[in-house]
Parts: sequence; C-alpha cells; structure tokens
Amino acid sequence: MTRDSRYDVLFEPVRIGPVTARNRFYQVPHCNGMGRVHPSAMARMRGVKAEGGWAVVCTEECEIHHTSDISPYAEMRLWDDRDIPVLARMADAVHEHGSLAGIELVYSGHAYANRYSREVPLSPSGTVAQEYDPLQARAMDKSDIKAVRRWHVDAARRAKRAGFDIVYCYAGHYLTLPMHFISRRHNRRTDEYGGSLENRVRLLRELIQDTREAVGDTCAVAVRFAVDELRGVDGITAEDEGRGVIELLAELPDLWDVNLSTFENDAMTSRFADEGYQESYVAFVKQVTSKPVVGVGRFTSPDTMVSLINRGVLDLVGAARPSIADPFLPKKIEEGRVDEIRECIGCNICIAGDNAGVPIRCTQNPTMGEEWRRGWHPERIDPKGSEDTVLVVGAGPAGLECALALGRRGYEVALSEAGSEVGGRVTIESRLPGLSVWSRVRDYRVRQLDQMANVRTYRGSRLGAEDVRELAFRRVVLATGSRWRRDGVGRRHHAAIPGSDQPLVATPDDITAGRPVKGPVIVFDDDHYYLGAILAEMIRGEGYDVTLVTPAPDVSHWTHHTLEQGRIQARLLDLGVGIVPQHDLVAVGSDSVEIACVFTGKRVHHPCGTVLMVTSRDPEDALYHDLVSDPGALERAGIRGVTRIGDCLAPSTIAAAVYSGHRYARELDASPVQGVPFRRELPALGDW
Repeated sequence: MTRDSRYDVLFEPVRIGPVTARNRFYQVPHCNGMGRVHPSAMARMRGVKAEGGWAVVCTEECEIHHTSDISPYAEMRLWDDRDIPVLARMADAVHEHGSLAGIELVYSGHAYANRYSREVPLSPSGTVAQEYDPLQARAMDKSDIKAVRRWHVDAARRAKRAGFDIVYCYAGHYLTLPMHFISRRHNRRTDEYGGSLENRVRLLRELIQDTREAVGDTCAVAVRFAVDELRGVDGITAEDEGRGVIELLAELPDLWDVNLSTFENDAMTSRFADEGYQESYVAFVKQVTSKPVVGVGRFTSPDTMVSLINRGVLDLVGAARPSIADPFLPKKIEEGRVDEIRECIGCNICIAGDNAGVPIRCTQNPTMGEEWRRGWHPERIDPKGSEDTVLVVGAGPAGLECALALGRRGYEVALSEAGSEVGGRVTIESRLPGLSVWSRVRDYRVRQLDQMANVRTYRGSRLGAEDVRELAFRRVVLATGSRWRRDGVGRRHHAAIPGSDQPLVATPDDITAGRPVKGPVIVFDDDHYYLGAILAEMIRGEGYDVTLVTPAPDVSHWTHHTLEQGRIQARLLDLGVGIVPQHDLVAVGSDSVEIACVFTGKRVHHPCGTVLMVTSRDPEDALYHDLVSDPGALERAGIRGVTRIGDCLAPSTIAAAVYSGHRYARELDASPVQGVPFRRELPALGDW
C-alpha cells in the first residue's frame, strides 16, 4: 500500500538545533511505571516506538539530584555517573531505528517530599510540600540556586554521555522548580528572582543558557512549559503570563514543547475532552518564536495532524497516549494503513498503572509494558503451533481480541456471539454519557476481523454445551462476560444486603437494557470506578432526583488514578446529584433505604423508588462448568481444552479483558513455562 499524498507533510524532516528529526512524529516525555525499577522493559518499550516511526522518543521525568527525589514513582535518575548505563540502554534502543532520543531532566522542588532520600525539599519561598506528607520545604538562598544550576549542568553532561540528542529544561505542569519560581502563588521573593515576570523567569533562563553551554554543540535544548494552568487569574494563563514567558525566552531553546498544567488538565480523558482540546491554549506559540513547536492533544487522526501543521499551529505532532495505544501509528500512516491504527480511547488506564507504581498497560494495546517482559511485539506474533481449530464463544472485548490474535497467528477460528451485536460491554458502555470514543475498542477489532478469511463471526448464535460439543472444535475459549450482582455483595458486603431482593432494586445491566426507573433514585457505588457516577449522571439527565451513596471518601474514588475524579465529582454536583460519601447501604425497604456512617455506624433513612446496586459482578461461566463437568463427552467430541478468558474468568476492566484474550492467543500451543512466566529485572546487591 502507498501513503496518501495528503499526509506527505507529516514525513518532512524537522531541524531541531544541531539535530534533525526524520519526520514530524514526536513522542513527548511520559511516565510508564517502569523507569529505573524496570529499565530494560522501559528501554524496549521506547525502542519499539522508534521502530514504529516516532522520529523523537523521550524519557519520562529524570531526576537530576537526590535532593529532588520523587519516590515511590518509578521514574528515571541521573544522580551520578552510575545512572548513565541505564539511560544509555534506552538511547541505544531508540537510535537503533534511526530516531532521536530526548531526556526530560527534572528538579521537582517542593512538589515531592523526598521520601527516599529524606532530604529537605527546596522551594522559592518556603512552603508546604505538595504531597500529603506532614513536612515543609525550605526557602532557597542564592547558594541553593547556584547549586541547582550546577546539578542541572552535571545531569545534562551525563545525558550527553549517555547518547541523548535532545536535553530538556522542564518547566511544565506543577511539578518543577522553574515553574514554582515562575508562579506568583509559590514565589514571594523580593530579590532578582522574584517580583516581576522577568525576574521570576530568571532561573529558567539561566538553566536554558547553562544547558546550551554544556551540551549545545551536539544536543538540542528543549523547554517543556505549561502555558496555562486553567486556574484563571489565580494561575498562569495563555493570555497573560503563559504568553509572556515564551515571549521573554522565545529564541533561547531549540524547541518548545507546550502543554497545560496540571497532569489532570494535560491528560484529560475522552469523557471530558475531545481530540485536539489543547489547541486553543497553545496556538499562539508559533506567533512569538521561530523555533519548532510540539504540542499534544490525544491526536489519532492523520487529517487532524495535517491540519495542525498546515495551519501553523505546530511543527511536530506530540503524543504520549496515542503512542502507547499504537506505537506504529506513524508507520501505518506512512505505509497507507490508516485503517489499521489502534486509536487511543482516552481512558487513562495507562496513567492508572503508573500512578499505582506498576508498568503501564493499555486498553487498546495489550502488548504495552510486555515488550521485554514477555517478548510481545505490537505488530508481530508467532505463527500457529498446530492445526487445531478454535471456537471463541462471546464477542466482547476479550473474545474479539482473542479471535483477532489467533487469526493473525493463522488458526481457523469461529467467533460466536449470542446477541445481534458484537462488542459486549464495550458496545453497551459506549452508549453512556461521555464514553462514545470507547467504541474504538470494538471497531478496530471488527474492522481487522472482517478482512480475515480464516476467522468467521456468527451473530445471534447462542450456544449450549451440546452445541459446542457438536461443533467439534479442538479448542474452546469462553468469553461470555459477567453480570452485575443484585444483592449488594462487593467490597463492603460479603453477604447479601438485607432487603436486596425487593422489586425496587436494579443493576447496571437493568438500566443499560432500558428498565424504567422510579424516583427518587439511590445509587449505591461500591465499585468505585466510572460506572456508578455515569449512571447517576444519565438518570439525573432524565429528570430524576438522584443520590449517590458510597463507602469511599469521594465519588468514583479509583479514578484518582485516571486523573478524572475531580471532574467526575464536579459534573455530578453541577447536575444536582446528591453525594453521600463514607456511608454504607445497610438495608433496603419497600420504599426507602437505610444508610450508615462507615465510622460511627449511625443510621439514616432515605426515601427512594429505585435502588441501583453498583457493587460487583459474577462471571457468566455456566457454559464452562457444563462443559468441564463431563470430560468424557469433551474427549468424544475431540475437544482438547476449554478455557475461560476476560470477565468470564474474573470480572475486571476492559483493558484486563483485552489482555486476557490476547494472552490466550499468544500462549496457545507454546511451550509450557516453568516458574515465573515473564522476565524480571532483579536488583544487584550493593557492597556489604
């Protein structure tokens, strides 16, 4: 296939100071939960991105000194020369495919509490550390400023020795000392580093100049800067000081990497922001600098990318999440395979992994984080290991991914779906408020399956145990999903809630199937992810009085990991949904419920016409148990194995379901693994 000529502009080289990017695709710095803890996994993941066509591939945050320690987060370090080999491995992996390697040097000031190093954090004026630790950062004197400048130069020189082509001065988000100096909220100094904007920018100016002097003969110097904090007059805005900073420093760096602060704003989920949502904030940058500009906005459409370049908004198309969902996005555009792109759905399950301190994962790309650990490549998979035929029952996210990966290996596959639509919970949930983009999980896989002669899909085909045995496939994979419990059993309750058999009790399955509700509505959310709040929003939108009760401290508590909890709670409050946190549903009556404080046990009655239980799910695994209960019948039918995947095995996230289906397909007919089934990076013992 050949590239569409409309996209030629995306493959023009871009000069960045003394180096040249071979095209306009730029993987901006992003965290990944691997870093210094799993450096080989991190390096392989970055190398795969370079192989996939990203002309620039950057690290995550890289600490420059032990007085700026962001533990427990698994980022990179350049504290001294002993850290160079780890980073060199990543730079080498990127260079192997002809891409430039960028490193984001960071000094975090009072943003973190130095939990590992136990050093007192530094800040422009002295303040409470931004983390919840009960400690404060001390105000910096002139010698401290000189020391930070020296540490930054030392780290830049180490980065150059490690082989990096682009070295960052990081003033983005709210996590960096240069940003703290720029911010009027944090900088109350009265010397030449405080007061006017020019004075508050002084440290960043010095860091750029120092870095250029240290490495600028062969390395480009980039600045990452958040032009707007979305705090209005209380913060930096693109119309005022955001623009002012760039005007003051316009020609100093070799590249401007511009975005929004905080992380919650920079990485908004698709539920709250469309593709390209940052454009209105960063569009001014190219008007005030001649240097290349890169920006982000969860770009997945090549037409959007071309528009940004042609309209003079950006010179390079930045991406973090889209490069995770599809590391080969640039190459697919280049080779005329746009319909093969796995488009990011903006669910932030990747960020949730990093925030939890584990390697990132992705709903769309089940190989993310497994490139080194399991040897999985996003575009290559081993050919089939036998002539076995496979029946996959259930065309939800697990079944679709399983059938697709098996088909790519060359197996003959039948995909059976009981309903008239495929997609399972993805199809159902993508119809809920704000989740329409999630349908990409289904659409990408259906599009690829439709082109496979060795995979057949049968809709409206509900199978029982006898049907499965009669079909006589050698392998049977059950991806029959799960159903929400009606009895309230979940994290809080390990037995049914008294009265949960009352007719007014409903489940998410009932509501999404169109069951009418009667107000007022009580939503009991013991799931703590997105669904309880979305259903509360939907029902409130239909005009009913809704109260959400949760044992957690706030609404959808787990979504702190996906950086959307604040927006979820704000939306419910704006809609007039009542919120009762830290309370448990303890009893259901015929027209009311009883809730109790999780601390004191004090009980309160609430009238209601519908109680929506969002607690936990049961696997739909009856077919599995019917089949395995008669091994003789399986043997007579020639069935060698029956396996559960996805929610049928253990209800979890959509990302977990996709991973489960992909893993089965990868491991079918593979040699059995003894012990731990993946590689680990073991720490070396220090001197005793």
